[in-house]
Amino acid sequence: MNTVTLVSAEKSSQLITPSKVVCIGRNYVEHIKELANEIPDEMVVFLKPNSAINTVLNAKHNDDVLHYEAELSFLYQGGKFTAVALGLDLTKREVQGKLKAKGLPWERAKAFDNSAIFSDFVSIEQEDIQQLNLSLMINNALKQQGGVNLMMAKPDDILKELQTFMSLEDGDIVMTGTPKGVGVIGQNDNFIGQIYLSQQDKLSNEKVLLDCNWQAQ
Repeated sequence: MNTVTLVSAEKSSQLITPSKVVCIGRNYVEHIKELANEIPDEMVVFLKPNSAINTVLNAKHNDDVLHYEAELSFLYQGGKFTAVALGLDLTKREVQGKLKAKGLPWERAKAFDNSAIFSDFVSIEQEDIQQLNLSLMINNALKQQGGVNLMMAKPDDILKELQTFMSLEDGDIVMTGTPKGVGVIGQNDNFIGQIYLSQQDKLSNEKVLLDCNWQAQ
């Protein structure tokens, strides 16, 4: 079983084994527009299995080109979200397009092995969740930036909705959708990600929670 690393406020680390990754689709309006999708009437949910979890970023899978989608990703423990990571939801966009056109499920495009890449998870306070933001640089160019303030379904809403029809186990991961700016992964591309708090009422309006880096293989 694949694991992720949880880093506590005291900087101690432990390995967590998620049973599944729950993904929220079409949660940022500008991302919906860039893919020419319709705004959904209800929250879009799909799953990735434990075998999707990885820390290595690949540019292809079985010769299919992969696209990146950077997402605020939460660790579920004890009935709430206790930690956050930067996650990359890897997608076979061409395959997904063919499946959507036929009205078929997305698993072949979304749930393949090594399709969910995560940084370390860092512990968070509940009151900070609403201020979370992410940024993603690729080859020194800013590609994605956004956060909870731009989400249609906020983390609390997501958790409540999921619990109406699905049991979450301690250690499960919830990916909350991606802001605009998704694209193709090129071999040797250098990805630099960051999660930070935007604190409008503070003199310094950003507090960095984590930095991460991947080089596509």
